[in-house]
Order: sequence, then C-alpha cells, then structure tokens
Amino acid sequence: MRTSLLLLGLAFTAPSVLLASDAELANRPFGLVIHGGAGVIERKSLTPEVEAQYRAALSQAREAGYAILEKGGTSLDAVVAAIQVMEDSPLFNAGKGAVFNADGFCDLDASIMDGRTQAAGAISGVRRIKNPITLARAVMEKSEHVMLAGEGAERFAQKIGFEFVPNEYFQTDFRRKQLEAAKLREAAAAKKKTSSLTTSDHFDRVARYGTVGCVALDRQGNLAAGTSTGGMTNKKFGRVGDAPIIGAGTYANNATCAVSATGWGEFFIRVGVARDIAAQMEYKGSSLADAANATIAKVGQLGGDGGVIAIDREGRVALPFNSVGMYRGFKLSTGAAAIEIFGQSK
Repeated sequence: MRTSLLLLGLAFTAPSVLLASDAELANRPFGLVIHGGAGVIERKSLTPEVEAQYRAALSQAREAGYAILEKGGTSLDAVVAAIQVMEDSPLFNAGKGAVFNADGFCDLDASIMDGRTQAAGAISGVRRIKNPITLARAVMEKSEHVMLAGEGAERFAQKIGFEFVPNEYFQTDFRRKQLEAAKLREAAAAKKKTSSLTTSDHFDRVARYGTVGCVALDRQGNLAAGTSTGGMTNKKFGRVGDAPIIGAGTYANNATCAVSATGWGEFFIRVGVARDIAAQMEYKGSSLADAANATIAKVGQLGGDGGVIAIDREGRVALPFNSVGMYRGFKLSTGAAAIEIFGQSK
C-alpha cells in the first residue's frame, strides 16, 4: 500500500474564555485543505491540457475558501465556498459533472459539520439541487435533523426557498459514456456469470471515485469539514456511500481535527474513517499524521482504497491516500500552499 502524507506544524495560541484581541487573532494560524477525489489518476491518463484544467479548478476552489478565512470569515463559510466551486465544475463527480446512476439520473449527496458545536447536516439522493453542500448546511442550521434523503430532502429545500435545476444540468457527455461503458461491462460479466466489479479492475476503480471536499481552520480556532459527491457510476437500489455519512466521510471537532474522505465508500463506512481519525487523537493522543495514516491503513487492509484530507486545531494538515493519485491542495497562513494530483506529495 502506498501512502502519501504531508504534515506541517504551526504555532497556535490556545483559545481563551475571553474575547481575543485583534492582535491575537492576527497571530492565530488558519488555512484549508481541499480534495477533488482519489483513485486511478495517472500521468499517462491526463493530457497536459486536462491536467491544467484540473489544477486551475482546484486552485480556484482553494482560493475561494482561503479568501474568506483571510478576511476573518468562518471555517463553515470557507468550506462551503470551496466546495461550491468544485460542484460548479464539470471536472468533478459532484454537482455539475456528477456520475449517472443505473437509471440514467444524477443522484447527489453532501454533508457538513461544525467543529465548534458538533452540529452536522447531510443530504442524500437529491436530483435538483444545484449546490448540494448548501442544502446540507441548511439541514444543519434550519432543521432539527442531521440527514434528509431523496424526495423528503427536496421538499425541505422547496419549503425554505431553494431554487431547483433540472437533472439535465448535472449531466455531461463524458459521464454518460462512462455509464454506457459500465452497462456494457456489466452485461458481459452477467453472461460469464462473474462480477463486473473487481478490486483490480482499472475501469471499475475509475468509475467509483470523484468526491470533493474541504476542511478548514479559521482565525477564531474553529474547524469545519464538508464533502459532496455524485456517488458511483451505475449505482443501483438507492446506494449511498460514505460522503453524506457523518463520521465516515465527514467529521469535525475543535478538540481534535476536521476530516473529509474520498474513495471506495463501502470500506470507508465500515471503518468509520473520519471519526476514527479524530478518535485516535482524542483517546490515544495520536498526532494527526499518525492517526490519518493508521486509518487509511485499516481501509487498505479490508481491500479498499482512497484518501482523506485533514487539519487539526493547531493548523497541521495531513493528506494520506493509498490510491494511485488524489486531486488535492492546501493553503495556510504560514504561506505554505500546493496543488497536487499524482503520487507522493512534493
């Protein structure tokens, strides 16, 4: 198993029961990390032009979130801003550009969590919400629930004034071709009475991934995490992955860290990836780096792959993954910043 990890340490002023002065706020670390999905991402599979498009989109998302933090905005606002950029891009499997389910529709999932209050919101299986991350936040802030699904989630959205878009808004020719190819392979496998989904199959591993996410630490010392996805190509029976599940795909707690995951959702759910990282820090006193590495190792031992992005309350970040690549980036108040796609972090 290959694991890529980046860890940066920053000075941190512990929160006080008193209101922080402007000078204190100016000295506190802040920053964010983003991902655009993990999986079979190889240099030979991306032309220079396409790679440049991904890097530009990731940079735009990162800068949108960081600009909010730099001006003293909240980590929640930064997370939503960064994810919205990726949801609006056809490059990622979230929002516009989401993969098709077996019935030819785009089903969208998202979740968000506030590390300060432990409040959380999630939606699953919506088809007409332009930016699912905004509805997940609305569930957190404007309902008594944590997760709403399908028609019920959209009824809630309509009640609070969300504008709907047709499902065709999300659909792209590229994703339709992926669905057609998946159905052909599925039919061929059925004739041979074998599974079309194997852990070593390049096509199927490409078809599984593409989630986007962001984790952030603001000047007030508050953490937040969010994740958004279109799920798995050719998914059936209302399948739900880890992205909308608090504790699996998303988790944030000011006492430890904020995490957003991307990868083979069934395995990430079984491990409880996002919460597992925070729990190791809380109960064992593990560092963010050690906890994130150990959790991704658990996923690999079960046969799954993917990665996480995480930031702790001291501004340290981790980006471990055991897949071939992961679209990712970060920007911190120390000046450290990067956008990466392939292999080991540089």
